[in-house]
Amino acid sequence: MATATKQPGVAIPIQRPPKIAQKKSSKNGLGVQLGTAGVAACIADLFTFPLDTTKVRLQIQGEGGLNNQSNGVVRTMLSIGRQEGARSLYSGIVPGLQRQMAFSAIRIGGYESVREKYQDLTGAKSGVQMLGVRVAAGITTGTLAILCAQPTDVVKVRMQAAGQNGQYKGVVDAYTSIARQEGFRSGLYRGTGPNIARNCIINVGETVVYDIAKDTFISSNLLTDGIHCHLSSAVVAGITATLLASPVDVVKTRYMNAPRGKYSGVLQCVVSTARKEGFMAFYKGFNASCMRLVSWNIVLWLSWEQIKLQINKF
Repeated sequence: MATATKQPGVAIPIQRPPKIAQKKSSKNGLGVQLGTAGVAACIADLFTFPLDTTKVRLQIQGEGGLNNQSNGVVRTMLSIGRQEGARSLYSGIVPGLQRQMAFSAIRIGGYESVREKYQDLTGAKSGVQMLGVRVAAGITTGTLAILCAQPTDVVKVRMQAAGQNGQYKGVVDAYTSIARQEGFRSGLYRGTGPNIARNCIINVGETVVYDIAKDTFISSNLLTDGIHCHLSSAVVAGITATLLASPVDVVKTRYMNAPRGKYSGVLQCVVSTARKEGFMAFYKGFNASCMRLVSWNIVLWLSWEQIKLQINKF
């Protein structure tokens, strides 16, 4: 604080406006956000892929003459490992990682930018309006992600279902065989409709619910913005996504895995499954799905938050 002398021996303080610290923006460019989300999703896939393969096998039980005996998650996983080898649990991991770098990069990495854009357009601040903005952003990025990553999803499901039975010699052979035998639209883009529905639901259940849960925990002073908050939010997101998306996930898996001509469309797949196996068929593999999605969300969001934290330090 400086002083000025008006009369000899009398110091009068001069008030200066306080300096306002410029807050350093922690938001990265869109490319960094997409890359960060893709890498975090790949890390999550590497940890949880055996559960995803087990889920696919459970979902197609009872279809096409396959074993109709209901097996649990652990029993199915051990059976695959014992009969086909441990590597079979990672069948389809390459297209799976390709899928995450395209799909999760867009749906998660692009979510914040799309949400903020919609927020600017609508002027939403909180409450129902803000919930609508978040859901709209989740549906938008989920749809765009599937349109880009659909072929990788088809190949992943086919290779997981095939295991080590020799149907495909490798990833490239799987792509070319499906495209050659079934065509681009009816092969590599088979099941796009149910896949968009499934992944929009999952994106709302995962990304939007994680966003809301995290904000709620922090604003309610229940948790601070840190690992405990991220872990709790991830568990809420994983459970919510499983409950919402299981029926659509079963239909998507069966429709993608079915030989060409088995179903005339998605609706016939739904009706046929319900008529032959009952309503609970739509929740086949639920335990595996829940275990996989909860663990996947934990690894995803913890990795994503930590990667962002490290990037923001530079």
